[in-house]
Amino acid sequence: MGRERAGDGGAQDVERLLDDLYTTPPPGFVTRRAELALAARSAGNAADARRIRAARRPTLAAWAANLLLRAAPEESRRFLELGEALREAFRTLDAGEVKELSDRRRSVVAALTRQAVALAEQAGQRLSDSARGDVESTLRAVLADREAAERWATGRLEHPLTPPTEFGEETGAPSAGSHARDELADRRRRREAEKRHRLEEARREAAAADRRLRDRRTEQAVSDEELTRARADHDRAAAEVSEAERRLDQARSRLRLAEEERRTAEERQRAAADAVSEAEEHAQSAAREVERLTPPSST
Repeated sequence: MGRERAGDGGAQDVERLLDDLYTTPPPGFVTRRAELALAARSAGNAADARRIRAARRPTLAAWAANLLLRAAPEESRRFLELGEALREAFRTLDAGEVKELSDRRRSVVAALTRQAVALAEQAGQRLSDSARGDVESTLRAVLADREAAERWATGRLEHPLTPPTEFGEETGAPSAGSHARDELADRRRRREAEKRHRLEEARREAAAADRRLRDRRTEQAVSDEELTRARADHDRAAAEVSEAERRLDQARSRLRLAEEERRTAEERQRAAADAVSEAEEHAQSAAREVERLTPPSST
């Protein structure tokens, strides 16, 4: 399928993206999910992003079953129709039809299992014997149970399915009373098992979410404390800068005053020096005049 961006086509678009996600090989599922969620969020589709993030990575067998549904739509449609016919035959206890459909069931399940294995290998994923068995179990469940058929038809299985009974293995007509009771009991047991499985998974997810929430809250508390300290340090530094600037302004004012006083003192000193020089000249001139006017002494 093409790599579309979330948000370009509304609800239908996100459904196509989820279909694409569930046919992504499991090793690349988490990365692809993150890419699609980011694209949806960047496009302003928060609800789509949440739906994509909520998708859970399928097991290898569940992924192969999803891949089979998408890659072989016609065969899948006929398989679903076979399941409807087989369930109806068991419901009406038509022994002849049950035998005929059961024979088809075995061959079709085997063929589709091989096809799913081949599709997985083409996508670079080799299925183990256990995974092959899970694929076959899923296909048998699709035939045996309407709910399982509906779940597979979505193409978004996360876990393999288990048939409620050894459905369709009977070689003759089943006993009406015992078969109905056994089938009902098996269905109930299967549904209870699936409910317990989903409950356990939900509890694990809830516990993990609680742990993540506590971690995030702890990180937020640490960040808040660091922010408080940083703001206090900033305020102190700003106050120190303001005080330093005030003192610098005062020092500059004192410097300007001192420079003015220095210039005035220098001017006074030059004036005084000039006056001293002038006085010395006057004194020397007067001394010479006195010496000139003083008569020579007689001896």
